[in-house]
Order: sequence, then C-alpha cells, then structure tokens
Amino acid sequence: MINATLKQLSQQLTAGQVSAVELATAYLDRIDALNPALNAFITVDRDKTLAEALAADARRAAGQAGLLTGVPIAHKDIFCQQGWKTSCGSKMLDNFISPYNAHVIEQCQAAGLVTLGRANMDEFAMGSSNENSFYGAVKNPWDVNAIPGGSSGGSAAAVAARLAPVATATDTGGSIRQPASHCGVTGIKPTYGVVSRFGMVAYASSLDQGGVMAQTAEDCALMLNVMAGFDERDSTSLERAREDYTRDLAQPLAGLLHIL
Repeated sequence: MINATLKQLSQQLTAGQVSAVELATAYLDRIDALNPALNAFITVDRDKTLAEALAADARRAAGQAGLLTGVPIAHKDIFCQQGWKTSCGSKMLDNFISPYNAHVIEQCQAAGLVTLGRANMDEFAMGSSNENSFYGAVKNPWDVNAIPGGSSGGSAAAVAARLAPVATATDTGGSIRQPASHCGVTGIKPTYGVVSRFGMVAYASSLDQGGVMAQTAEDCALMLNVMAGFDERDSTSLERAREDYTRDLAQPLAGLLHIL
C-alpha cells in the first residue's frame, strides 16, 4: 500500500479495497514509527486527519468523490491551513494557528485529499539543506547522515520514506527541484502564475512558486490538475483555460528538440 502511486491508491479507494480511514491510519502509524528519526513532520494531528478521512469516505459513499478523494497528503508548513499550526519552521510562528486556508489548501480540500500533517522546512524557506529549522534538521531517508536538501526537505523526505504518497512544496531558487533530487523523488516547480501564491508565506514573492513532490511524473501531473487555477486574490495568477497536465504523459520522447 505505501508504495502505491496516487493513481493506484485512487483505484483501490474506488474499488473499496481500502477506505480513506484505513489508508490514513496506515500512514499515520508509519509516521509514528519513522518520523522521530527523520524529523520530516513538524505537526501531526491524528484526530484531525481521521476526521478528514471519515469525511472523504462519506463523499465516496454518496457518489460525490473526485479522483483523489481520500488520498493522504503532507503539506509544507509554509501554506496557511485553517486550524493547523503554520510555523514556516520558525520559533516566531510556533504558536500561530492559521485562521484561513491558502488557495493550494482550498484546492486540495475541494479534491478531497486528506491532510497527514505539516512538513518540516528551512525557516521561512531560507536554506537548501533543511538544517535551518527551529524544529531541528530533517534527515535524508536514504542516509540519515546526509541532508535531504531544502527548503522543502520535509516534503521530500516524507515522500521518499513513504510517510506520505505526495507532499506540497515551494520553490524560489530550487527548493523543490534540489530536495527532490537529493531524496530520489519527482518534483515539479510549475510555471510562475499557474499555482496561486495566496496564503503561501512569502520568501521572495517575485520568484516563489507552489508545487508538489511525489513518486512519479504522473502523480505530480495529477496533483497539478488539482492545484492549478486562477485566483483573483493573487495579482500574478494566470487567468487562462484549465488544462490536463497528464494529457501528454504517454507520448514518445523521440523527435524532441535537444538544445545543448
């Protein structure tokens, strides 16, 4: 189960082979077992997670489920999420409970994704090793003596260690791409403006972009379908027709132009 892709988890949920509550519980148990050594999560709240999972199961039972309803997700602790601590890895925000949701969180909740917890990060996204967090360094699951990269190191480590099948992240100057590489997962920094920055605590807003990490390119494309979309609260948000980011995944690479 923990090695399944998002598409496979969706199929299992649709077929009734597993419930959202069972799926969330399996990941929460794995977090309990492995996170003390990896420090990938800042905040985990089993009661909140299972309540979301129960609601996802109800949506499926009512025939109101989307493709990813009931699938668990970790959120980088830079996205404001109502009712959850949003610390940005800083002591300054250690007691801040967000009163509202970032656009990315709204999109994920509308899709029925279930929050597993809040992923560790370099303080205010300022770092590339995830050693600069008030909550301690994140360890690379492949070698705990190595860094996972940053600033989205908690997201990368969580996906690599199968503590979550997917995790949101942000990239200003490599903070998705570099930790994804360090931890051997797939990450995508979308084109600027595709994903709204509303509710994403700014590091350098002229460069910041929300994205995602997962096991495969298909997983990232499925998540980008969820996260992308115009948001009038972000002045740089692109207002254009929605598109399916999975549409060309099966196309051959032969004939593509190579620029050296």
